[in-house]
Amino acid sequence: MTPLNWLHMTALVVGSTDDISQDQMREMLEVASCSLAHVAPIRVTLGRVIYHPEAIMLGLQQDGALDPVLQAARDATQTVLGRDGVTTSGPGTWIPHMTICYSTANQESEPLISAVGLKVPECSATIDALTLVVQWGPERAWNWETIGVASLRTKK
Repeated sequence: MTPLNWLHMTALVVGSTDDISQDQMREMLEVASCSLAHVAPIRVTLGRVIYHPEAIMLGLQQDGALDPVLQAARDATQTVLGRDGVTTSGPGTWIPHMTICYSTANQESEPLISAVGLKVPECSATIDALTLVVQWGPERAWNWETIGVASLRTKK
């Protein structure tokens, strides 16, 4: 299971720290902050269960709700680095989700689906920031460093 303090939603993977300088990271945060300054915090509901061969995830009930956050990340990446980042959902698509469990072995999916189902009790959350992190090592090592935060609606 994903440790509670590491629950998150990945918007965009922008590249390796070997290719991105600290100054570029700061500039990306500035661009994203400007993009999000007039976007109100976004209330979302999690509850739909999404199964993947390597994980169990909770999906958002509101399609497109977090599109402004993804767009801010994409704009910052394109403006500063001159390239597109990639979503964890695959090219050209983004399915905002929170991974709650990772698979550590090959196993049949039916017992998991039967036990958990397609929906869990809903949980609401307010998304009020986009955080730029550096991930050191493999994802499940949870060795992340926060570089900075672009808050939603800092100006009226």
